[in-house]
Amino acid sequence: MTNFKLLNYTFQNLSQKEMSFEEVFQNIVQFMKKDPIGNFRLIFGTDSQIHSTYTRFITGIVIQRETKGAWACIRKVVVPRKMLNLHERISYETTLTEEIVSMFSENRKNQLIDIVLPHIYKGSSFTIEGHIDIGSGNRNKTRVFVNEMVMRMESLGIEPKIKPDSFVASCYANRYTK
Repeated sequence: MTNFKLLNYTFQNLSQKEMSFEEVFQNIVQFMKKDPIGNFRLIFGTDSQIHSTYTRFITGIVIQRETKGAWACIRKVVVPRKMLNLHERISYETTLTEEIVSMFSENRKNQLIDIVLPHIYKGSSFTIEGHIDIGSGNRNKTRVFVNEMVMRMESLGIEPKIKPDSFVASCYANRYTK
């Protein structure tokens, strides 16, 4: 059993509000079982937006069946101050992503793998990605943090993605930070 107080974590999407982590996990299982032959990507990513008196962080969880749709939800965290230090904000975004990733215990990951496993010879696959809202381009202020944040994702055993490939953080989560 996990040490997390999962009651403190609530998730939502356009059709469901106040979901528990268990409900999120069951939605992912149902999505995968509905059509288990495919290339599945379980993707996590966080983005933030500074507002007048607070900073809003949104973590997205997406299960995508490539070319065949996705199921997604978000978790919202509000810090009651303007987080103006870029390193602090990027680091906290990564921490929030790490928190959600860590809720997917080995047992839970194995449950998801077991859905796809009978179909690998038909081309099915399952990967886990951590999308980080940073880029390595010369004009990107976050480029100095790329190695640190990428190593943090790799240490969890998930594949890190940065801009322009980090769409869960830079597009999906970003939409809800405003």
